[in-house]
Amino acid sequence: MLVRTLAIARGGLRYAERLAGHSAVLRAMADLRGQVYAALVRRKDIREGDALTRVVSDVDSLQDGLLRCVVPACVAAAVGAIGLTVTAVMSATALVVLLWALVITGLVLPFVAARLAARTAQRTVPDRAKLADHMLDLIHGSAELEVYGARPAKLKQAEATAASIAAVERRPGAFIGALGITVQIGAVFALITLLPPGPTTAALALGTLTAMEIFLPLSSAAARWTEVRPAIARIRALLTEPGTPPRAAPQVDLDLAPGKHIAIVGPSGAGKSALLADIARREPSARGATADAYIFAGSIRENLTFAQPHCNQDDLDRVAHLVRLDEWLASLPQGWDTVIDADTISGGQRQRIILARALLADAPIVLLDEPVESLDTDQGDKILADMRAATHDRAVVLVTHRLSHLDGFQDVVVLENGRVIQRGAHADLVCQKGYYQDSWRAEEMISALATSRRTPILTCVNESDLDHIRT
Repeated sequence: MLVRTLAIARGGLRYAERLAGHSAVLRAMADLRGQVYAALVRRKDIREGDALTRVVSDVDSLQDGLLRCVVPACVAAAVGAIGLTVTAVMSATALVVLLWALVITGLVLPFVAARLAARTAQRTVPDRAKLADHMLDLIHGSAELEVYGARPAKLKQAEATAASIAAVERRPGAFIGALGITVQIGAVFALITLLPPGPTTAALALGTLTAMEIFLPLSSAAARWTEVRPAIARIRALLTEPGTPPRAAPQVDLDLAPGKHIAIVGPSGAGKSALLADIARREPSARGATADAYIFAGSIRENLTFAQPHCNQDDLDRVAHLVRLDEWLASLPQGWDTVIDADTISGGQRQRIILARALLADAPIVLLDEPVESLDTDQGDKILADMRAATHDRAVVLVTHRLSHLDGFQDVVVLENGRVIQRGAHADLVCQKGYYQDSWRAEEMISALATSRRTPILTCVNESDLDHIRT
């Protein structure tokens, strides 16, 4: 009666075990992923492919390690202890047989399986990270690879890495499971042979069969644990190794009152973007167009309206006109409902969408990081002038390397190596010796050269070019 009851309840009990185990492990993995993401933010020396492997593959490997290795081992240890205790009370002969069977299936075979899987784990984890890097290069660098004719070579590298992984994983190891079943059957046969017939022998044989069934998965668990260990080591190193400390933002006292427009300039690495990021952290009401702003895979309307969910079509049309986005929208068959992503639009279109999003947010503080860098010079100047007029009643902080935008600015902060070296109105700074005056003269020289040659070379000049000319 008891055997029948347990047999019927076996399916439900197994389901309850899986449900409880997965619930506990998935909650732990949710916390771990958050810690891994936070660690990746601190680390600046990790490539995208490796970061993807750590977040996805390595964390999933740890999840498998808990569900398929740790939990079965704990269950086997508990069942083994109970089985040996009960068998010791009933028969010394059965205790010896069961003990040897459990040692073989619980220690010897898992050890052999782990040794066989060790080399596989050592090769597949780094190879998978390498394969992820190849895939990212093929996807994100497809244009450059195609232009330089390097795509076939990169494909061959990816295929070679995938073939290496497949060859290692095909190595034999399945016979370990067959050996475990052989030991299980041999133990039951030994009990039936050595013990006298009767209910006690039948109970011991059935108990041995049941106990060893719990121990059989330990071989595959040991092999899997060997594969998981490198991933666990990578995650541990990621969480314990010190990351690149965030760069301290320059300490600048800024007046962010409504209507105040502030410009921040300086050479590359001066701390301009760090200062802007610090303002964004300190001022919850600040919104803006940053250099790393994200374009979502969706319609143009969706890319803007999440910044102001309650806006209407007039609001959308207004900001589109300010950033000259309406001209592009008029050429699209679906207009605002055209689906885009970062790879299907140009740099100028991306810049306009980001600017329109910042204006639509209607925040009291607007942060702009090189807002018209990807646009034509003349059109960029006009857009920035219109944006300043549209935000006359809001605080605006503008990071730029082009000083022609700053005519009329009453507060211009010049940074170098994280400290303020000049500050004042644009009209005053151009008359003072120093970085600002040198940069202004360099821009004037380039502009005059472009005008004399009737060539719009200024559109190709960036901050490093100006630094070189200034020197």
